[in-house]
Amino acid sequence: LFPRFYVSQHDLEVADECVGKYTQGLRQTSLGFCSMQEDINSICLTVVSNLVKRENIDLKAIGFLEVGTETIIDKSKSTKTVLMQLFEAAGNFDIEGVDVKNACFGGTSALFGALNWLESSYCNVGRLALVVAADIAVYGEKSARPTGGAGAVAILLGPNAPLVIDPGEI
Repeated sequence: LFPRFYVSQHDLEVADECVGKYTQGLRQTSLGFCSMQEDINSICLTVVSNLVKRENIDLKAIGFLEVGTETIIDKSKSTKTVLMQLFEAAGNFDIEGVDVKNACFGGTSALFGALNWLESSYCNVGRLALVVAADIAVYGEKSARPTGGAGAVAILLGPNAPLVIDPGEI
């Protein structure tokens, strides 16, 4: 789903007097952002809830949850901890994983962590891994602004997936 709130990058190019820089140079069409009622935790809860509902996922089947982000709103509580409320309500209190804070690499690192877990002896047969990559990056006018925005994605990993990731190629 596309963010509810966004700005056309073409319109932003016109306002910033740099036509073509964002749409052609960066290949972007839109810049998403959050409402004042949203934060990193709420957009992560939304993408996980939507994935679970759309794919009819048994929350007890998840054994690994890792969040890749660089957005921090609470320096003592991870986004993964907030997401655990969804799983605890279903009786799943045994989920490994952490938040990975590392700029643009956080989501990739979380994906690699999930793949490593799936191949390890820690993974119980039949359990799945869930990766959430999300950020809210707000920059000032011009220069870095087109590389900002808000977005989140939830990725389910496990056996018999439609997309195969070859661990030898990572």
